[in-house]
Amino acid sequence: KGANRHEMDPDGGYVVSRERMIEDIRLMKEFNINAVRTCHYPSDPYWYDLCDEYGIYVCAEANQESHGFYYEKNAKSTEPQFALPIMERNEHNVINQYNHPSVIYWSMGNETADSKNFADVKKWIHEYDPTRPVHFERALNGDNTDIFAEMYMTPEYVENYVTHNPKKPYILCEYAHAMGNSGGVMKEYWDLARKNPHFQGGFIWDFVDQGLRGKDDKGNMIYKYGGDYNSYDPSDNNFNCNGLINPDRIPNPEIWDMKYYYQNYWAEPVDLNAGTISVYNENFFAKPENVSLSWAIVADGIEYQNGTIADISMLPPHKKMELVLPYKLNDYKNQKDVMLNIEFRLKKDEGLLKAGHIVAQRQMPIREFTGNDLSVNPASLKAVKLVDKKKEPQITLHAENFTLQFDRKTGFISKYEVGGKSLLGEGGTLKPNFWRAPTDNDMGANLGKKLAAWRSPKMKLASLTADKKTKTVTAVYDMPTVKSQLTLKYEVEDNGTLTVTQALKTTPGAKVKRMLRFGMTMNLPYQMDQSTWNGRGPVESYVDRKISQNVGLYKSTADKMFFAYVRPQENGNMTDIRWWQQTDNNGAGFRVESDGLFAASALHYNQADLDDGEAKRQSHSQSVPKSKYTNLNIDLTQEGVGGIDSWGAEALPAYRMAYKDYTLRFRIVPKTLVK
Repeated sequence: KGANRHEMDPDGGYVVSRERMIEDIRLMKEFNINAVRTCHYPSDPYWYDLCDEYGIYVCAEANQESHGFYYEKNAKSTEPQFALPIMERNEHNVINQYNHPSVIYWSMGNETADSKNFADVKKWIHEYDPTRPVHFERALNGDNTDIFAEMYMTPEYVENYVTHNPKKPYILCEYAHAMGNSGGVMKEYWDLARKNPHFQGGFIWDFVDQGLRGKDDKGNMIYKYGGDYNSYDPSDNNFNCNGLINPDRIPNPEIWDMKYYYQNYWAEPVDLNAGTISVYNENFFAKPENVSLSWAIVADGIEYQNGTIADISMLPPHKKMELVLPYKLNDYKNQKDVMLNIEFRLKKDEGLLKAGHIVAQRQMPIREFTGNDLSVNPASLKAVKLVDKKKEPQITLHAENFTLQFDRKTGFISKYEVGGKSLLGEGGTLKPNFWRAPTDNDMGANLGKKLAAWRSPKMKLASLTADKKTKTVTAVYDMPTVKSQLTLKYEVEDNGTLTVTQALKTTPGAKVKRMLRFGMTMNLPYQMDQSTWNGRGPVESYVDRKISQNVGLYKSTADKMFFAYVRPQENGNMTDIRWWQQTDNNGAGFRVESDGLFAASALHYNQADLDDGEAKRQSHSQSVPKSKYTNLNIDLTQEGVGGIDSWGAEALPAYRMAYKDYTLRFRIVPKTLVK
C-alpha cells in the first residue's frame, strides 16, 4: 500500500483500498449518516459488502448520466438508438447488486430526459425484482418513478408537496449542497421530515471534496481543483469540492449540524426546574440497549453537576418516556445562564464506533442569558483627561494607566494602550465592517456583485466631537453609496475600559441592497492570538448552522480557528457569545462584553485576502498570505450561509440581513480588570 493507501489491481490500475472504504463507512456512522446513493454509477463491488456488514441503506444507481443532452422531450437520449445502452446499464446494475440486503431501491440513472427508454427499464426492473421500488429523478412525479425525488427543492416547495395529498413519498435524491461554508438549511428540512411522513429525507450532495493534493508556487500543500492543471480543459473551477469532508477525510464544519439533525435520540424539556425531561427513540427497530444517557448542569460555561443513567434499554422504538434527573438548582442564583446538557453515548464498542461515542446530544436552557450591563460609572470619569486641540492631529484621552487617541482625519482610534501595552497592532485600528469574504454559496448567488456596495462603502467623516464632561468621543459618517449614516460613540473609564456603540441609520424606502454583516474589526498585535470565550463552540457556527455547538467555555488560537476550505472564504465565526477574551501568551489582552449575544472570530488573515471579489480566482486557502495582525471581528450578526444549492439560492429569508437600522454595543475590558 502506498502513501495514498491504494492497491494495484491485477491489470495495473488503481482501486480504492478496503481500508479507505472502511474509513468512509466509519465517518458516515460517526456522523449519523444511514443512507448512500451511488451516483452516478455503481460503486466498487466491495462497497456493497461493507454497507451490508455495517448497516447503510443504499440507493443503487445505474451508470446512466446524459446531462449534456439536457431534458427536453426531443433530447438525443430519448431516441431509440439509446434504448439498448440504457437498458443494459440498468440490467448490469440490478443483476450485480440484487443479493445485497443494503440495497433498498434502484435508481435508473441521473439527469437524463425521461422517455419510453426508461419506461421499458422500469417495467423490466419490476419484473426482475418486484420487491424494491424504482427511482428516476427526471421522471419527476410521472409514471417512470415510484418515488418523487426532484432535487434541490426548497423546504417551502417540499412542504407544499407533502401537505397536498401526495401520491408518492418524497426523497430528495440531492439536497443541501455542501460546497464550501454551507449547511445552513438542515433545521428546516428535518423539522419538516419529522412533521410529515411523506417526506422521507434525502441525500446530501456530496460526501467528500473532490480535490487532489498538490503544491502552490511557494511549496505549500494545497488541494487542486478544476483549472489548476491547465486553462483549456473543460473546468468548473472548485465546483467538485462540495463535500461534507475534505479530501483528507477531515470533517468540514457543516457536518456537525448534519449529525445533530440526523440523530435518533431526542431529549425534550418537560419541567427543567424539577429535573424532568422526555426522551424519544426515533429508531424504527432498535432499543437503546447499548446507549446510556449522560447529563450535566453548566452555569456560565462551567460544569458543576453531572450524572449518568446507564440503562435506558426499556425505551421501545418510536416511543417516548419521561425521566427525572437528580440535579439541584439552588446554588445558581448569581449565574447569568444555566444549561442542561444531555448526551447519549455508546456503552461498549459497536461496529466501527468505540465505547463512549456520542450518538446524540441536546442542550436545553434552564436560565437564559439576557446580556451584560454596559452602563458607565460616572465616578470613573473624574481621573480621565481629555485633550482636544484643533491644531493637533489627534484627540487624546488618558489617565494614569491608559492612553486612547483618535485620528481627526478618519475619526478612528489610532492608539489604545493600557498599562504600557498596546491593544492595537502597529498602524492598526478598530473599524466598521459590513462584509465577509463571500462563501461558495454567496458566489453562486452572485452576492459578491449584487451586494458589493457594502464591501467597502464610502464613509465621509461628517463630524468628530469630544465631550469633556462625559469623556465621550463621537464620530458621525455619511455613507452616500448606501444612503445611510453611521455613528460611532466611544465612552472611556479611568481604568482603560472602552465602551463602543456603533449605530447605523438607514433611509426608509431607499432602494439599497442588504449587507452581509454588521460589526467591527480590531487589528490586534499578531501575537495576541489566544482566544477564550463563553458561547457556542468549539466548531465555527452561523445563525443558520449552530445548534450542534453547545454553549460553554472554549479556547483556541487564531491559526486553529481558521478552517482551510478548498477555496478561501468566510470562516471561523462563533455565535451566541456571552464574552470573548483575547490575549497573548503572557496573558496580556482584554475581554469583550456586549449588552446581548454577539458573534466573533479572530484570524491571522485580512478579509480582503480571503475575498475573491465578484469572480472566483484560482485561489487556495493555504496560499493566502497571513496578516501582520490578529484580526478580531466583533459582530452583532452575520447573514446565514445557506445551502439549498450553490448556483443561485441565497440563505433562507429568516437568516438574511435586511436593509434597516442596526445597533451594536460592546465593551472592551483590559485583562487586568477581568474578574
